Amino acid sequence: MVNQPVFQTRGLTKVYDQGEVQVHALQGVDLDLYAGELVVMLGASGSGKSTLLNILGGLDVPSTGTVSYRDERLDGAREKDLTRYRRDFVGFVFQFYNLIPSLTARENVAAVTEISRHPMEPEQALALVGLEGRMDHFPAQLSGGEQQRVAIARAIAKCPEVLLCDEPTGALDSATGIRVLEALEKANRETGTTTVIITHNAAIANMADRVITLSDGRISGEHRNGLRQDPRSLSW
Repeated sequence: MVNQPVFQTRGLTKVYDQGEVQVHALQGVDLDLYAGELVVMLGASGSGKSTLLNILGGLDVPSTGTVSYRDERLDGAREKDLTRYRRDFVGFVFQFYNLIPSLTARENVAAVTEISRHPMEPEQALALVGLEGRMDHFPAQLSGGEQQRVAIARAIAKCPEVLLCDEPTGALDSATGIRVLEALEKANRETGTTTVIITHNAAIANMADRVITLSDGRISGEHRNGLRQDPRSLSW
């Protein structure tokens, strides 16, 4: 790991107006994330995990505070600059796969690589997540876990510096979820992409280099794992 953070937030807040009620999703978050880390963010629903991830990914902006990606300030950035940042530096994996039904696995991945700066070949990305034998199948011909692994391949094929994953196993059973976590861990290990996984499943924490816990919009705990576990050894 290098000492210079990839991400740095200071005093980060996010307030949503819902009619006459204000929801304080983040309440003063200070956070540093480093190159090559695999970080798991834990927290109950409503703890602020997704809001924080969306701000790190340039999908949302803070109400107050600062957030920087390397030397680039994201708070206050223009929308066109956030679009460039998302396109060039960030890969996203969400709970729902968002694959294009009329395209094969290979074509779903290629749709992203065609607009990326320095992509890997779609076949290489799919092989990395163990789908070399399913490249020409359509989403309807794939299981939920296989579709999620296509979504991971699509995210890593653009060779992002950062991979942000929002409940990537939330819609999957435990055995299928472990296959997906294996794919994420392998991608992190073999590509060096800084990877953040947010989840409410505490068992997933054991595969991380570092675990950050959020509650009520604040960081309530943090610890570093001495040796991260193989996802196959996790007990759900």
